[in-house]
Amino acid sequence: MSGGRTRSASAPSRIPTAVRAAAATAQGDAHAGLGHRGAILLLCFCAVCWSIAGVFTRLLERAEGFEVTFWRSLFCMIGVTIALVWQERGNPLRPVLAMGRAGLISGVMWAVMFTCFMLALARTSTANTLLVSSISPLLAALLGWIVLKQRVPGGTWVAIAVALVGIWWMVRDGVSAQGLSGMLIALGVPIASAVNLVVLKKMHAQVNLAPAVLIGAVLSCIATLPLAWPLTATSNDLAILALLGLVQLALPCMLMVRVARYLAPHEIALICLLEVVLGPLWAWLGAGEAMGAATMQGGLLVLAALAGNELFAWRMRPAATVR
Repeated sequence: MSGGRTRSASAPSRIPTAVRAAAATAQGDAHAGLGHRGAILLLCFCAVCWSIAGVFTRLLERAEGFEVTFWRSLFCMIGVTIALVWQERGNPLRPVLAMGRAGLISGVMWAVMFTCFMLALARTSTANTLLVSSISPLLAALLGWIVLKQRVPGGTWVAIAVALVGIWWMVRDGVSAQGLSGMLIALGVPIASAVNLVVLKKMHAQVNLAPAVLIGAVLSCIATLPLAWPLTATSNDLAILALLGLVQLALPCMLMVRVARYLAPHEIALICLLEVVLGPLWAWLGAGEAMGAATMQGGLLVLAALAGNELFAWRMRPAATVR
């Protein structure tokens, strides 16, 4: 129990740093361009942040399921609000209202992603949920091609296919035909992700969509509170969930909005698959969970697909510049 108290005490100390980082991110790129390579590194950092959810939720004492989603969304809402207050010098509603319809669409998509994953887990297996969610790069590529008229290189299609095979290999032992309703709900995650990425790419030059994360968090709280009631989280749980809401949701989600200016939707979705690969690694390192051979083999396949795609893009970029 002493270990749990140590974690509880340390978690709040990280909160101000996360809030300040999110606030700095919300200011955008007014003074310095991020660039393609910087955007990739920043997105990899986002994937690392997203991937810590599994190992930290294993430390929870009483909160579970929808209550975890509610508290994470609530602390995400608080973190983004503080960031906007800092950015706007006391008027966080100004950037929210300035987003218009695009911001509302993006906010709804964030809410769908925040909530559908937990809804799916309640109705089907984790393996089924992860497998369905992993088609996000494919949907992002198709939607980007239709809406943004962005050509997807042949090498990227190969990378997407290889990554999907890698994810399937990681979870294949747990995949089943049961829980069809949960799989249909899980389908909302990659669909919402693809729509959100295309909206971010299409509108980022006209309006800052970082505050849409706030809308998503508010909607997620409203949707999950009735399902989570009565709330049972302990003080230790709240410290961990605060860390997750700020570091695992608010910070990386606001950073991803910034990244969308520099990367194509399919490239973002592909790199985000790192979350699925890193999650079992942290569970092994932090919680002592066994990591099977299939998990390691599939994870290496996903990593090879991501590295190969970036190498292919890097080699093609000089030729495109010459043309």
